[in-house]
Amino acid sequence: MKRIGTTGYFDARQWGRVIRTMILTAVITYAVYFAAGYTSADDRTIPLYSLAPSVSAENSNADALPAVKAAPLSNIPEEPVWQTVRMRVTAYCTCSICCGRSADGITASQYKIRPGDKFVAADRKFRFGTRMIVPGYNGGNPIKVLDRGGKIRGDRLDVFFPSHRVAKKWGVRYLDVQVRE
Repeated sequence: MKRIGTTGYFDARQWGRVIRTMILTAVITYAVYFAAGYTSADDRTIPLYSLAPSVSAENSNADALPAVKAAPLSNIPEEPVWQTVRMRVTAYCTCSICCGRSADGITASQYKIRPGDKFVAADRKFRFGTRMIVPGYNGGNPIKVLDRGGKIRGDRLDVFFPSHRVAKKWGVRYLDVQVRE
């Protein structure tokens, strides 16, 4: 290429060629991506003809357009798994007997307790928002860690109840708790 003055190596005609090349490269990349097909999370192949919006299912010849198998997508985050942890599970409420000076109805995560709430207080090794399934509590549905406690250390858990009588009735139980971060 010949250098033109101090402005650089390209003139106006050459810039047009560069821009056309960039557009053509983008179009080819887009076409190759969709021509390769892709797989869904459960590893089923999605055929090429299902990707084309102009081809309807009634008009298409499914045999003429083959399904293309692509490599599994490696950047899909895996679903966290539930882990079983044996824990000593006790109960508490918002009364001054259970919470002492902290009996203000606000948890350690700054959550304002409302009637009907179900949550647990756990050790610091379980982050706020960690989901747990405690057998015999909340109908076996997952609940979140929203509180901490001064005596809750290690594999110990406090489940929340709305009244002191119900919390006392729970007592102390050793349970296999399902935990998912």
